[in-house]
Amino acid sequence: MFTELMPLIEQRPVTITVAVLKSRQIRVNVVPMRLEKDSEVNDKIGYSIKDKIAKVPDEAIKALTTPLSLTGTAEEIDAELAQALREFAESHVQLQKTVNQAKEQIAEAVKVIEERDKNKAKSKTVAQAPHGDASSSKTGSTNPSLFDASGATESTEGSRENQNAIR
Repeated sequence: MFTELMPLIEQRPVTITVAVLKSRQIRVNVVPMRLEKDSEVNDKIGYSIKDKIAKVPDEAIKALTTPLSLTGTAEEIDAELAQALREFAESHVQLQKTVNQAKEQIAEAVKVIEERDKNKAKSKTVAQAPHGDASSSKTGSTNPSLFDASGATESTEGSRENQNAIR
């Protein structure tokens, strides 16, 4: 019995209860215990990226603590318990692996998104820097500025020529 449960109990504790029912049948319950790390699966997903990364559903996390309950005569329990425990442990171990993989993939996706957002912010500041630089706008601009002395002179001279042409 414990040989079959070993893969499961290496990952999380279980509670086993055995009771005799009024019908002289036996009920065996194997209940995997909840671990604190179970609720940490989705912790990496922050508010700012919650719409970009899917969370592990709560039902999948709760499934890690789904119990096994067998009811039958003593002979039936003896005959089927080992196989039922083996299958139960295998399914729980596989589910735990899947949840762990999802947690790792979420962490990787969060890193990628944060890095991408950081690079976007850097590229925006780099792209805005040449436009905001006052010296480059004076020397490299083809349009005269109101505050540029040469631009102001040209515009005044042009307006004098226009006034003379009108007369």
